[in-house]
This record gives sequence, C-alpha cells and structure tokens, in this order.
Amino acid sequence: MYYFLDNGIRNILIGNLNPIHLRNDMGALWENYMISERVKFQNYNHMLVYNYFWRTYDQQEIDWVEDRGGKLYGYEFKWNPRKKAKAPTGWRKAYPEAEFMVVNPDNYVEWLK
Repeated sequence: MYYFLDNGIRNILIGNLNPIHLRNDMGALWENYMISERVKFQNYNHMLVYNYFWRTYDQQEIDWVEDRGGKLYGYEFKWNPRKKAKAPTGWRKAYPEAEFMVVNPDNYVEWLK
C-alpha cells in the first residue's frame, strides 16, 4: 500500500484530475488524505508512534493502526459517514484491549486534534 503526502501527486500519477463529483475513487482519496494529515499531526506533536496497516489472510483489514505507549488504536476511514463499520472479528480476538474508531467527514477534525 502506498500513501502520498500530497493527493495532487497521486492524482497526476493515475491521470485523474476530475472534480470530486465525477470521481469513483473518493474512498482512496479520503484514506490517503487522513493518513497524510495524521502523520503530520504526529510529527508536529513529537509523538512516538509506530504506524501499521493490518490485514489477515482472509482479508479482514484495518486501514490504520497506531501503537502508542504499548497500546493499539485501530482506525477505519470511511468517506460516507452513513456507512457503518466495526472492528473485524480477528482484530477483536487478537487485541481485545485495543481501541477502534471509524473516521469520517463528520468526526475527522476531532481525530486530528
């Protein structure tokens, strides 16, 4: 998985500069934007954090995992705030003490603070 600090570079590389309402990749754009902003947040705040992408062999996944102070935080990014998501069963079983949050346009500002 590759992420870009600038979605414009990503758009140039894939040859898609269409307006948002004409795009079919808003989920990927949203995920990339959230990750780039989160990495900036971590750096600005001098956070000691290890970032991961989590996926099982049967394709259960979490978009972004942070290991901070020995505690795991899993984040799923959804462009559509009405789209429901919950922590995958494999995640809950393997890491019962871990936190999980869905980040969407309605709550992302709080997540980046």
